Amino acid sequence: MNQSAPPHTTPHPAPCSRGFTQLLSATRRGARLARLLGVGQLRSWEVPQDLVERAEVVIAELAANAVLHGHVPGRCFRLTLVSDPACGLLRVEVSDARGDLHPRLPAATGDPGALRTGGRGLTLIAALADHWDCVPYPPAGKTVRAVLSTPGPSPGPPGTARNLDG
Repeated sequence: MNQSAPPHTTPHPAPCSRGFTQLLSATRRGARLARLLGVGQLRSWEVPQDLVERAEVVIAELAANAVLHGHVPGRCFRLTLVSDPACGLLRVEVSDARGDLHPRLPAATGDPGALRTGGRGLTLIAALADHWDCVPYPPAGKTVRAVLSTPGPSPGPPGTARNLDG
């Protein structure tokens, strides 16, 4: 006998956002693992390939910064991903233990031919993300977060990106 739900009930809608969080060692290996786990998770959620590719660079840069600039001996860093497929938004967060050191975009140098060996990570993040910022992560750390959206039609009404800032 086939029992189905009465016609007046509707199934519960799927949650509009999905999340993933992982603690990782503040080492180069941990940064690499953050990138691999993040990409794997996004693919399992069937996030559009363009968004996965941009998120991969953002995850790699934020994780590398957490290891290089946010490392406190004996403390890990945290990768968090929040996807809202209905709005076409993805938030990437990396939290570390150094709340006293906040990221800044590098100042432009006067010499356009000058070779720099570092400092391009935040410039890449600014180019790939719709928005990025840094917020405190209690008790003594910080979280650098970036919001990315899928290309194409507008992801929703103005202020939609703020829905992922929770």
